[in-house]
Amino acid sequence: MKHIRNFCIIAHIDHGKSTLADRLLELTQSVTAREMENQVLDDMDLEKEKGITIKSHAIQMDYVYKGEKYRLNLIDTPGHVDFSYEVSRSIASCEGALLVVDASQGVQAQTISNLYLAVEHNLEIIPVLNKIDMDSAQVEVVTDQICDMIGCDPEDVYKVSARTGLGVAPLLDAIVEKIPAPSGDPEAPLQALIFDSVFNPFRGIIAYFKIKNGTLRQGEKVKFFNTGMEYEADEIGALKLHLSPQAELGCGDVGYIISGIKSAVEVKVGDTITHVENPCREAIAGFEEVKPMVFAGMYPVEASKYEELRATLEKFQLNDASFTYEPESSLALGFGFRCGFLGLLHLEIVQERLFREFNMDVITTVPNVSYKVYTTQGECIDVHNPSGLPAPTLIDHIEEPYIRAQIITKTDFYGAIMKLCLDKRGTLMGEHYITADRFELTYDMPLSEIVFDFYDKLKSVSKGYASFDYHVTEFRPARLVKLDILLNGDAADALSSLIHEDHAYDFGRKICLKLKDLIPRQQFDIAIQAAIGAKIIARETVRQVRKDVTAKCYGGDVTRKRKLLEKQKEGKKRMRQIGTVTVPQSAFMAVLKLDS
Repeated sequence: MKHIRNFCIIAHIDHGKSTLADRLLELTQSVTAREMENQVLDDMDLEKEKGITIKSHAIQMDYVYKGEKYRLNLIDTPGHVDFSYEVSRSIASCEGALLVVDASQGVQAQTISNLYLAVEHNLEIIPVLNKIDMDSAQVEVVTDQICDMIGCDPEDVYKVSARTGLGVAPLLDAIVEKIPAPSGDPEAPLQALIFDSVFNPFRGIIAYFKIKNGTLRQGEKVKFFNTGMEYEADEIGALKLHLSPQAELGCGDVGYIISGIKSAVEVKVGDTITHVENPCREAIAGFEEVKPMVFAGMYPVEASKYEELRATLEKFQLNDASFTYEPESSLALGFGFRCGFLGLLHLEIVQERLFREFNMDVITTVPNVSYKVYTTQGECIDVHNPSGLPAPTLIDHIEEPYIRAQIITKTDFYGAIMKLCLDKRGTLMGEHYITADRFELTYDMPLSEIVFDFYDKLKSVSKGYASFDYHVTEFRPARLVKLDILLNGDAADALSSLIHEDHAYDFGRKICLKLKDLIPRQQFDIAIQAAIGAKIIARETVRQVRKDVTAKCYGGDVTRKRKLLEKQKEGKKRMRQIGTVTVPQSAFMAVLKLDS
């Protein structure tokens, strides 16, 4: 055990975590020259396209230090706030962390957030200043920021360039020297924490775990503590670039187990693996339950694919434990699922991964957040969907979730960011200067206001310099109304939303204008209306497709033309009564981009 080191790399998005991981793998010769590529641990096409890490990736490296061989288990983590649950799970299975800060951008909001998470778990922090080779690097300034943040000396900050490999070698020595070996009892009953899992169509479910106490050998009978299910350890091994089978894994090791599990329901991230014959007395305290922030409906494009979608979401949840779903139905879209996400980027990534990895095309409704509705009978109902709202006469008041937001940016954008936050019903709670030209703003604001386009607007007004982090604090009473969108007099429940009273008129008008461009023209006029209860607050009309039917009636009496037009008028009237309006998928997502 004293020769094992478990550590993760944490940082703000795009500060060079995956590139640093590449250099560590090269120096320890964990990957061959043929296998080496940029961001080698980012194995999804989507990660390479977007240039972000979506999943945490664990890998084992061997390193010789002062003549002794050490096993280093590295976990590369995502940087975006929407994937913070991946980071928290990685931190729970490590004893140390490399805190990476970009020398040209300095300390950002997510850097601070991830640091607090690591400190809560008593991890040994090794500060790393990356990108020192860049022309815009401010080495002394950012070093001072790091020292102020974690209370270390400037000499303790490792200055590296992950791109060129400069200064990375001493970092491996520091990992061995400073990060403590895992603690545990090899003779105690087996206790192993499952921190991730993945579905393999040929081998069933592969669970990744870290052994806290005891030893696991191939072929032993094991059981999952919380579900009580028993299996045989068909194959166990270490997580190298490819799965590497081993006969035995000891205390402090990170590895995988394949036991032919086919049902996704049987494996829960945070569960404990133990022996059948000599079980442990209690499970390891897993991870706190994830709380989804944004909810959206997902429906199969064809109603007959409902069961296929259910099976797909089950398999997907194995690989993404922060994703939640439950069945629901919609008048317009039939049977589907109410899904919970950690943010809009998370929603976009899930939708794209379902299509790429499972060939599952889904219709996604307008995202919204969860509200607490208090009725006149004194009941409290959680409402995730505007269609689940009780009748207006039964509602006493509605409470919406509020967040505490941290924004770090340059002083040049102070006014623009203040205006943006005030427009989003934000309340300034505090501000302080980190350096002469960088400050941190703390705001209380409704979660529903930041769900759609807040992050995009923040990046626009700050020219990409502002960083943003938030956590939900409480529910507060709010003046909310249900805004319905009517197409030809029928409510399109997938487009309805709960919105603040002051913004309802403006929002309703924008949606009507947007839908007018997106809904294809029919043989009859389509009325698009925004309504609050029985009151219509905005209206647009999609004009009918017209054709000159009287072209053949040239010459002769005018009554010939009139007779033909009257006949057509009757047909249009009948068509309007029985015609249906199909809403394209682009219309659901267009609500998110109303300002573009």
